[in-house]
Amino acid sequence: MATLELAIEEDVAATPARRVRRLGPLFWVAFGWMVVVFAVALLADVLPLPSPTDMDMLERRAPISAEHWLGTDGLGRDELARLVYGARISLVVGLCAPMIGLGVGGALGMLAGYFRGRFETWVVGSMDVLLAFPPLILALAVTAYLGQSILNLTLILGVLGIPAFMRVARAATLTLARREFVIAAQALGATHLRILLRELLPNVLLPLAAFFLLGVALTIVAEGALSFLGLGVPPPISSWGSMIGEGRESLEAAPRLAFIPAIAMFLTVLSFNLVGDTLRALTDPRQGAL
Repeated sequence: MATLELAIEEDVAATPARRVRRLGPLFWVAFGWMVVVFAVALLADVLPLPSPTDMDMLERRAPISAEHWLGTDGLGRDELARLVYGARISLVVGLCAPMIGLGVGGALGMLAGYFRGRFETWVVGSMDVLLAFPPLILALAVTAYLGQSILNLTLILGVLGIPAFMRVARAATLTLARREFVIAAQALGATHLRILLRELLPNVLLPLAAFFLLGVALTIVAEGALSFLGLGVPPPISSWGSMIGEGRESLEAAPRLAFIPAIAMFLTVLSFNLVGDTLRALTDPRQGAL
């Protein structure tokens, strides 16, 4: 019996190390790219870059050179500077919008999964209505009424992300609501608020955090699509989506103006997806992660 208990303890102690090894090199490459993107976005003001808004019509679509490492765009603006500052806008929207979905959708999902009944029916029904509403129409309506700004774009994408986070939180809560530790807390007389905050929330946060990274990737793509359509941040502010839209006019003369921001967006979205998928697999309750 002592030998069996010792083997179990060693297996439990070795589990975190095995999980770290299971991450694999692809995870760390994706994580490294995310670190680089975050670093250049945060340090954009101190990096030796020209202003992303300064125009030089004599240097329109200038090729790659020592002065302009990625050349210039159709208005003579430094492409590298616009790419770095565009990363800041894309990341701000990509991170802030899912936070709205995480906060609102996560809370609604936990409440719906725990209390069930009419409240759950009302929450699920309202989320179905929001999912059925065309997102492009909502973006057009908000932009036409409130104007183009980073705040409005973030609010639009945040509201559109609420149903997805609600469903993840509700599914996790339904799985955990009848577990032994919750039943024991109820038997000991714990209040609903204490059970939600002390027993369920720490466990629900694991799948929500993993899904948050996937939400960031989707939001960056959505922001790029809206900016490409002219519904994103107003000029002269640059984002990767607006850079792709502007580069569309120069595909024959300088295709790099569209391809460079597209590649940056692709690698960033792919990295968030890889990291999010890996963390989601590690926090899957069916694998005993909870």
